[in-house]
Amino acid sequence: MSAVSVTVSSRGAPRALAKRAVSVRSAVADSSRGASSCAVAGVRASSKRAAEGSGEKQRSLAVPVCRGLSTRIGHGISGQGQFHSSGPVSSSQAKTGQRGQRAQASSRAQLKDSKVVVVELGSAVITREDECGLALGRLASIVEQVAELQSKGKQVVLVTSGAVAFGKQVLHQQNRLSQSVRQAINIGKQNDTPEPRACAAVGQCGLMSLYDAMFSQYGVPTAQVLLTKRDLTGNQSENFTSTMHELMSMNIVPILNGNDVVAAPAETGADLEGVLSVKDNDSLAAIVADHIKADLLILLSDVRGVYTGPPSQADSRFLDNCYLPSQSSSDNIGVTFGPSSSRVGRGGMESKVDSAVYALHRGVAVVIADGTANTGTVVSDIVSGKRVGTFFTQELSARDDVTDQSRRARTGSRKLQSLSPEARCDIINRLADLLEQRSADILAANQKDMTAATSLAPSLLARLELSTDKLSSLAKGLRQIATASHDYVGHVLSHRELSDGLVLRQETVPLGVLLVIFESRPDALPQVASLAISTANGLLLKGGSEAKHTNRFLHELVSQALASHGCEDAVQLVSTREDVNELLSMESDIDLVIPRGSKELVRRIQEDCRGIAVLGHSEGICHVYVDKNVDPDQAVDIVVDSKCNYPAACNAMETLLLHRDHLKTSVMSMLVQQLKEKGVTVFSGPHLRSLVTFAPPPAPSLSHEYSANECTIEVVDDVERAIEHIQHYGSSHTDSIVTNDADAAQLFLSRVDSACVFHNASTRLADGYRFGLVTDCSISSRWTSQRYMTSHSQLQLASQVIGN
Repeated sequence: MSAVSVTVSSRGAPRALAKRAVSVRSAVADSSRGASSCAVAGVRASSKRAAEGSGEKQRSLAVPVCRGLSTRIGHGISGQGQFHSSGPVSSSQAKTGQRGQRAQASSRAQLKDSKVVVVELGSAVITREDECGLALGRLASIVEQVAELQSKGKQVVLVTSGAVAFGKQVLHQQNRLSQSVRQAINIGKQNDTPEPRACAAVGQCGLMSLYDAMFSQYGVPTAQVLLTKRDLTGNQSENFTSTMHELMSMNIVPILNGNDVVAAPAETGADLEGVLSVKDNDSLAAIVADHIKADLLILLSDVRGVYTGPPSQADSRFLDNCYLPSQSSSDNIGVTFGPSSSRVGRGGMESKVDSAVYALHRGVAVVIADGTANTGTVVSDIVSGKRVGTFFTQELSARDDVTDQSRRARTGSRKLQSLSPEARCDIINRLADLLEQRSADILAANQKDMTAATSLAPSLLARLELSTDKLSSLAKGLRQIATASHDYVGHVLSHRELSDGLVLRQETVPLGVLLVIFESRPDALPQVASLAISTANGLLLKGGSEAKHTNRFLHELVSQALASHGCEDAVQLVSTREDVNELLSMESDIDLVIPRGSKELVRRIQEDCRGIAVLGHSEGICHVYVDKNVDPDQAVDIVVDSKCNYPAACNAMETLLLHRDHLKTSVMSMLVQQLKEKGVTVFSGPHLRSLVTFAPPPAPSLSHEYSANECTIEVVDDVERAIEHIQHYGSSHTDSIVTNDADAAQLFLSRVDSACVFHNASTRLADGYRFGLVTDCSISSRWTSQRYMTSHSQLQLASQVIGN
């Protein structure tokens, strides 16, 4: 037995983040120049910078370990029994902060509770595309994420590749400098590929100097641990485990790698056209995670995660979750592995999956993800529970996989299509009955949400709150949908004979699977579900988290109503924002996305959606223009109703435009007085402030949607200026003119480019029920085939049927 020195760079107080600007490339150059003089023995020599710089302390821990790492340790996790679990946690180990009695994470949400995290940087992640040197920007991003986790009390262990690639870069440079001119000219005819172990010897010191320089910017000390095969087997593994816990207890980031310096030569044929194979660290990371009782193992590669087949194949499907019950092997996940596509690593995805299974069955949660993505937050996202990469679990989570949900929704849609109109009508009527019968339970669930919603704005609280009257009105509306739904599917729009015996028939058919995202309003859930049922569409619903208890209970009622005709899968409830992000990329499973909510929500969905049509719900910047020639009492009634009937609604007035002549009449004072009596806070536009000495406070913006008892008043010169104002600041939702001048009214109606344009009517009339559409789920202010209010008629397509 011999001793290996684990050199630890101990820094003082964390440095200011402003010092991150230190040149990483300079650190690489410094370490490269000194790398060739490092000891070739599995002992990390202190970098020159660490030995000489700024009085930084050096501390060495003499740890007894053994040498002799094989070039490939993956066999130990593929069933050949070379490696074994380190056994039960001893009392001494429990004191060092191991996983102990904490249960293995069975869902991504539980990953945020992980205390000990092992991050394995695959060869493709850490190596440049030219396979000679390191991807510095990518590495710096991962270091920053690890340092952030350390600052939050996590204990992170890095298992890194890169020594061979780093050393190869240095030796190539050295070789060029020592060549004669003739040799340099004939470089293409020579084989100057360095020997792998020499590359590892040169690269280890430089690689660790680089890590040390990067982590030092965040005040995080590091330690290098070089491992051989026997260090992780038998009694020797206790030495390794003890050292690791000692390092982690001091908030040091251990950086592990196999000791390629003393490894056996690479296997014959393992190199690809002279490119050096960087040794497989996947299995090493899994074994290390088991030994130190880690909570989470992150295996980073250059692909999104695990696919059912090679990702390049068109029929390969990405696996968000891999469910592997106890004692099952990687053969049970239904994955076909192709040849490894990595030219700098030797493990490939098959090795990563084998390693994941090994760690999973020893109590470690595992995620395989893409470490080369441009997001720069992959490690942080995984630990925070976001849907990144493939998550391995031994338990079926209470939350379904969204891919499965979308496919079940499509299957449910087809079942709905096979039902008679009377059966679909019966489902909706059953749902209406359940809303009334279970009203007490619904209100109890809603009260939980109201109690928790302490930070919501009053306008959002108004949308969130349910009442007995709201539920009764909702049930009434659903029954009207049921009554009107008999000819929604299969309705013949046109029927003509093209020639003798050849008939063209155009009829309505469902769109397919809809994804509807809505905020705050739980009563939208049964409304949208009824529209989908009546038109035989599959439906995925994502409500706001502030209404989670209410939405969950309402969805249970929808499923119960659907189950009466065997279609319970047709409507699915999506749980998290990460689920939505994944669904937005599933163009083969989702046919239409309808976001209903704030401008920010709609914009985010439109930006993130890839390959799926989005029916963007408009924000409700609605205007009422009071023209010169008006009935004052009528103007007051329309303005007050437009603003005060339901201020949180998207069709409530946000800006009142007044003809400038009303500054000299009683109309303006009447309007302001009535609004203030109703509790409305009035703000003024810039033109009004320039004309009035004591004007109300300035409006935050002329395009502001208050959704509350607030509004803007602005003055315009005439109807032409009112139209220009609406076209510039409005959202093309709903706008109204109050006037007795027929010509002005006609000009306004023909020129204002909005979904709903009214004359002498409240903006609150923009409602599907009042329009005879029974109900609606959104208003689009964008042109598709036409601008429209989304109702049953817009949740269908016209199918061309030719026959005789």
